[in-house]
Amino acid sequence: MAQGGGRRRAFIGSFTAAGGPGLVTAEVAAQSGALSLVAAVNDVPDPSYLALSPDGGMLYAVSEVPEGAVAAYRVDGGRPELAGPPVPVDGSGPTHLSLYAGHVLTANYGCGSVTAVPLRPDGTLAAKPSGRLQHTGSGPHDRRQRGPHAHQVQPDPSGRWAVSVDLGTDSVRVCTLEAGAPALHRECALRPGSGPRHLAFHPDGERAYVVNELTPTVTVCRWDASAGSLKPLTEVPLLPGAPAGDAYPSGIVVAPDGRFVWAATRGEDVLSVLAVEADGLRPLGTVPCGGHWPRALAERDGYLYVANERSGDISWFAVDEATGMPCYDGSVQVAAASCVVFE
Repeated sequence: MAQGGGRRRAFIGSFTAAGGPGLVTAEVAAQSGALSLVAAVNDVPDPSYLALSPDGGMLYAVSEVPEGAVAAYRVDGGRPELAGPPVPVDGSGPTHLSLYAGHVLTANYGCGSVTAVPLRPDGTLAAKPSGRLQHTGSGPHDRRQRGPHAHQVQPDPSGRWAVSVDLGTDSVRVCTLEAGAPALHRECALRPGSGPRHLAFHPDGERAYVVNELTPTVTVCRWDASAGSLKPLTEVPLLPGAPAGDAYPSGIVVAPDGRFVWAATRGEDVLSVLAVEADGLRPLGTVPCGGHWPRALAERDGYLYVANERSGDISWFAVDEATGMPCYDGSVQVAAASCVVFE
């Protein structure tokens, strides 16, 4: 796949409670995709997930602690600079965040809610949230689904809706903002006990893929942006055989050209490769993830990057353009790595 020119930066989140350095800046080599660590800042505990502003001047981080918060950093200089104090999100254990309709939205796993924090014109955060949507419900898993656990929230490709994936209620909620507060438009049910974790949209804006944590599968869905509706179509296994124990799938990424889907499974330490077909997905095989406990994936310029939490590294893979198969190319040490995002 084609390589971009010049040098770019990557930003890496980590769990400081497990020895991580906090928020790490790295340079990305234009020809090889290799990462070189530049600096780390430790202003916020457990900055486990990150999101960049569209202009690349601001970086936002959750603080995945019991009394969760979100922080904004200016990244237009040599190193990230905290742009004001972290803002409490009125929710516990935020695991994900995204930008939507002039707000930062956080998915609060511990309490199962979505919080909206307004953005000021300069990209900094307002002093407090403007609203919160509490999820309700449960699932059949006696330990993991006793209540809601919002794990991800993101805008749909049209920008009209925000979708939140809830592991505890086996559902995806489609929301809008009303007076700055997340408001439920529709709740879309998935198979009971599947434990949906993350969702990735196809570039065509009409398909979505949900990776399930409690069963090693991907649910293929039809997305209707005009109606704000997600319809599950089929469920595809991620692994060639039944795992010996809990598998814990985590991240999912769709190739920019829409031909492949990649997903990580922590219990097996593998990346699954699936071919996109008109009526679903076709598993092509798995490859080792380059470390232990792959928590998150990202794709950039023909390379696939994996944040391996327990081995403490970011590994990268050159992706074969014809087959979609990743080939391990290198890694860099980042203790308790949890995610990586790119300019």
